[in-house]
Amino acid sequence: MMGRDTLGLMTGMALGFAGWFGGFAAFLLVAALGGLGCAAGRYLERGGNLRDLLVTDGRRKP
Repeated sequence: MMGRDTLGLMTGMALGFAGWFGGFAAFLLVAALGGLGCAAGRYLERGGNLRDLLVTDGRRKP
């Protein structure tokens, strides 16, 4: 299991590389995708099912 400090270090390095090599737009894209990945990971850790987020069955609740 990875500690929060190591995860923060890796995230900072990824954002730094994206900003250095790809510019500000790449920095924002990496930050946004990282946030989505973090949210999905937390949802799955708490017992959620990823299929519930990705698949719609066509029925809408009123």
